[in-house]
Amino acid sequence: MPPASAARLTVIAVLSAATVYCFYKSRRLRLLKKLSSPNPNPTLAPPKGKLLFVSQTGTSKTLARRLFDLLTSNGLAFDLVDPKDYEPEDLHKENLVLIVASTWDDGKPPPNGGFFADWLAESSDDFRVGSMLLSKCSFAVFGVGSRAYGETFNAVAKEFSKRMRSLGATEVLPMWEGDVDGGDLDMVFDGWSEKLIGVLKGGALENGDKSEFGGDESDFEVISSSDEEDKDENGADSGIVDVEDIAGKAPSRKSMALDRPNGKLNGEKEMVTPVIRASLEKQGYKIIGSHSGVKLCRWTKSQLRGRGGCYKHSFYGIESHRCMEATPSLACANKCVFCWRHHTNPVGKSWQWKMDDPLEIVNSAIDLHTKMIRQMKGVPGVKADRLSEGLSPRHCALSLVGEPIMYPEINSLVDELHRRRISTFLVTNAQFPEKIKLLKPITQLYVSVDAATKDSLKAIDRPLFGDFWERFVDSLKALKEKQQRTVYRLTLVKGWNTEDIDAYSSLFSVGNPDFIEIKGVTYCGSSATSKLTMENVPWHSDVKAFSEALALKSEGQYEVACEHIHSCCVLLAKVDKFKVNGLWFTWIDYEKFHDLVATGRTFDSKDYMAATPSWAVYGAEEGGFDPEQSRYRKERHHKSSH
Repeated sequence: MPPASAARLTVIAVLSAATVYCFYKSRRLRLLKKLSSPNPNPTLAPPKGKLLFVSQTGTSKTLARRLFDLLTSNGLAFDLVDPKDYEPEDLHKENLVLIVASTWDDGKPPPNGGFFADWLAESSDDFRVGSMLLSKCSFAVFGVGSRAYGETFNAVAKEFSKRMRSLGATEVLPMWEGDVDGGDLDMVFDGWSEKLIGVLKGGALENGDKSEFGGDESDFEVISSSDEEDKDENGADSGIVDVEDIAGKAPSRKSMALDRPNGKLNGEKEMVTPVIRASLEKQGYKIIGSHSGVKLCRWTKSQLRGRGGCYKHSFYGIESHRCMEATPSLACANKCVFCWRHHTNPVGKSWQWKMDDPLEIVNSAIDLHTKMIRQMKGVPGVKADRLSEGLSPRHCALSLVGEPIMYPEINSLVDELHRRRISTFLVTNAQFPEKIKLLKPITQLYVSVDAATKDSLKAIDRPLFGDFWERFVDSLKALKEKQQRTVYRLTLVKGWNTEDIDAYSSLFSVGNPDFIEIKGVTYCGSSATSKLTMENVPWHSDVKAFSEALALKSEGQYEVACEHIHSCCVLLAKVDKFKVNGLWFTWIDYEKFHDLVATGRTFDSKDYMAATPSWAVYGAEEGGFDPEQSRYRKERHHKSSH
């Protein structure tokens, strides 16, 4: 091609790009003037915008409600809409659409946004629809996701933004991304909301300046369907303003690198960032080093006052006032819908953080635990002898939060506890089968069996691993090879996992556990990350009925052995192992266990079992409450219905 022709084509391309830019910019100016100008006909209500939430666990719905209240208080009329009740064919009629969108499994939208997403994708890919279908519509999108999912982080929000733009809609504010595990979701969302309100009301800047567009030109940067994300050689964004920078409320992610979950210290990542630390400490955790924690259990406090122990006291004979609740890894590979900690702990699929010494962890855990016990001195009802005993913990529940088996030195940590003759009750979430195989003998090993089918496990545990089901099954198989006491731990959540009795029973032969604990979910209050309510909490009668049905399915292999009404918990035990001459032996001879560990020889669960007291047996009048304890019932003053 002659140089002159090439030059002409270059000029034409530049002029075309400039024309497109001016078109979008002028259209955005008209939109902003329309939004900020008074209603020309006050007798007619201005058209309402639409605020859609695409949500599974309720996080995006909660955020959308917060934004709706903010919009309303600022005199901006919007309808709060569940997209499953919205006809996307009407999008071309809308003037303004706001979307708060969560990303669910494999980068897909939650069910309530499935049809809406499909319609956008099909319409934008259909040449018959045209690229100006939504030319009268303006929009903004906020994404809610977890960076732990890698490439699919906020994939749904990104897709919505891309598809809306490809159909001719104008994006009034660049898409922002919220990370539910980053510790600052609320801060980022509030920053986006504030910026959005500013744009919709005319774009007043914080410094008092106003341009003819009602705001800083960077606020209204045109984002069209032809835009590509500029990446540098490391895959990082370049030339694009970070969402925190746009908000003007927080430093950019780059400047916060040392304080965020992916920040580093001395070349190694810190698991517990300042944000996570503050959140966990607010919940009563004592943080140990960079990735461990300890917390005083309410049952420890209860038995210090002689008011009864937890279900592990009834089922296995632990002394609750001498039990230390701890974990060497606050991180987890699941994001369960019933998480006690509302996902304030970090997540990850492998150990990628700085690692503390196991001896230091154990020493610090005992030190912090005993300090918390000492603080109980003088509390009304605390018994002096129990307080003295509590200063020497004899049990450790490695089930506080997170996934303790992720810690690379878990065997050394267990050795340190056993050397002090402290028993170990470890709970794993069944995503690390190789770790289970390599685990040394512990007092009792639990595997969480939160669902019995692949689909239900995916829905309730929200695992990070794509091969989560294979990992789950392999974890159960690894459990079968263990010689010491093993447990399936079932947490019943009404409406989620209480209907699959046949499927649960089919898992018995896979792991062949000694015991099956069946417990009703504990309601921990509402949060932006969980939509569970008291309606999802089963009654003890529900748990009993489920347990009895499950025992029947085992055809005599398991029977209902114990219950603890206060914890809404029931225990199934293997008949051929733990029922001797008609009596249950579910309790543990802890001294015998430690003696066996010290020998270094092979031993099994029958070698350290002990007789279960009559008051703990299923159906006993005491309901699993130790008669040597004093029953204490709080007075409840209910309002009169008259």
